[in-house]
Amino acid sequence: MKKLFLILLTLLLIILGTVWFNLPKITPYYKQLTKPRVGLNLDLQPAAQKEATFVGSKKCQKCHEENYKSWKHSMHSKMIQDVKADPSVVVADFKKLPEDADFTLAQAVYTIGSKFKQRYMIPASINGKEDFRLGNYQWNTQTQKWQHFKPYKYWYKGSYPHDNTQFPTSNTCDGCHFTGYMSTGKRVEPAIACESCHGPGSAHAKDPESKLFKASLVDPMRTNEVCLQCHMRNRDKRMETEHASAKDLWMEAKDYPSGYEPGKALIDYKLPAPFAMGKETKEFWANGAAKKNRTQGNEYIHDRMYQHGITCINCHDPHKLTNTAKKPQGNDACMKCHSFGSIIGPHQTSLEQHTKHKADSNGSSCIECHMPKTGKHTGKSPLTVRSHRFAFTYPAQTKAYGMPAETNACFACHKDKTLDSLQENLKEWGKLEWEKLEMPPAETIK
Repeated sequence: MKKLFLILLTLLLIILGTVWFNLPKITPYYKQLTKPRVGLNLDLQPAAQKEATFVGSKKCQKCHEENYKSWKHSMHSKMIQDVKADPSVVVADFKKLPEDADFTLAQAVYTIGSKFKQRYMIPASINGKEDFRLGNYQWNTQTQKWQHFKPYKYWYKGSYPHDNTQFPTSNTCDGCHFTGYMSTGKRVEPAIACESCHGPGSAHAKDPESKLFKASLVDPMRTNEVCLQCHMRNRDKRMETEHASAKDLWMEAKDYPSGYEPGKALIDYKLPAPFAMGKETKEFWANGAAKKNRTQGNEYIHDRMYQHGITCINCHDPHKLTNTAKKPQGNDACMKCHSFGSIIGPHQTSLEQHTKHKADSNGSSCIECHMPKTGKHTGKSPLTVRSHRFAFTYPAQTKAYGMPAETNACFACHKDKTLDSLQENLKEWGKLEWEKLEMPPAETIK
C-alpha cells in the first residue's frame, strides 16, 4: 500500500510539474492582471494619511533598512545634492565655465541631476519670495561640455520673464525633485525619497499599523501613478478650465501636479502634455514617440501592456531602480513574461526566427527594436532616451511621419541602408502586419 502511494505521489508530482512548466510565464502576474479596475477618479489614499505630515526618509530607515539602503544607492536619492555638504557631487568642470555665465560654483547650493546633465540651484528673491533660480549654463555629462540653458523656454515660456535670475525653481522643478514640496510647498527632503511614492509618513512612523499608500496593492492602472506624477510631461492643471494659456498664469505656472500625494486621483491634479497622432510637437514625434526625457508615461498609457495591467514596477525595482537606460537587464527582463510559444508571444519557436538576426546581435535585443532611442536629454545630447511605446515602428512609418531616420530601430544599426530598402527587407522576411501598414493622415506625410 505504501509503495502504491509513493508511485501515485510521484506521478502526481510529475503531472503537476509538467503543467507548471508549460504554463505561460505571465502566470505569476495573474492576480495583478485580474485585479478589479476602480477607475482613475477614486481617491485611494489611506484615511490615516489624510492628516499625516512628511517626516523624511531617516524615519523610514529605522524599520526598512534594506529598502533604504537600496534607495540610497539609486539615482532618485541623488537628484538633489547639497554642494556645501559634499563638494564631490559636482560633476562639471567649472574651470571651463563660460565667461558669460550668470553664476559661480560658490553661489550654487544644490545640484540637480548628474547622470545625463547637471544644473545648479542658486538662492534668489523672486516675486517677493525667497526661492532658487537656475544658472544659465548646464553641464552635459554625455558630451562633457557646458551648454547654454534657458529654463523658461518650455511650454511655460509665456508665464515667466525670459531671464534666468527671475525664473523660480519652486514652480517648475521642486515639486518633483524635493520630497513633500508637491503638496506642501516645503522642501522636506532634497531627494525623490520614500514619501514621494508612499505619501506622508508621520502617522505610520508613530504606529506601524497605520497604513501608508502601497501602489502594488491597488488597481494596476493606479499603481503607475506614483511614477506618472513626474515621469509624464504635463501642463498646469488650471489650463484645463479657467486659464486657457500659459500667459494667464504669469509667475504661477507649475510643471508638476500641484497638491498631489500618492494614492490620490492623479487625474485630478495632472493635465498631460497635449498630443494628436500625426502632429509633431516639441515633446513628441508625430507617431507619439518621445523627443525628450521624462515622457515615459505619455507613451506608455497608449501601449497594450499598460491597458492589460502591466506596471512600471514590473520592469523597474522601485527601490533599487534597476533596468535603466544606462544599465538595461537585457532580454531576460522581457522574457520573464514573454516566451516562445506562449499566448503573449513571441509567436515563433526561436529568437533568430523572430528577429531574423543572430541571437547574440543587437538585432535580437528586445529593447533595440521595441524601445529604440528616439529622444534626447538636451538639444545637443545624443539620442539616448528610449521610447516606451513598445510597438515596433516600421521604416515606412518613420518616413511617413517625417521622423529622423536615426530614431528608427532598423536604421540605428543599418545606417548604410535607406528606410525604403529596410522596409523592403521586412517585406521579404514576411514581417509586415496589417495594423502596422496604416499610415498617418495624408497632410502629415512629408
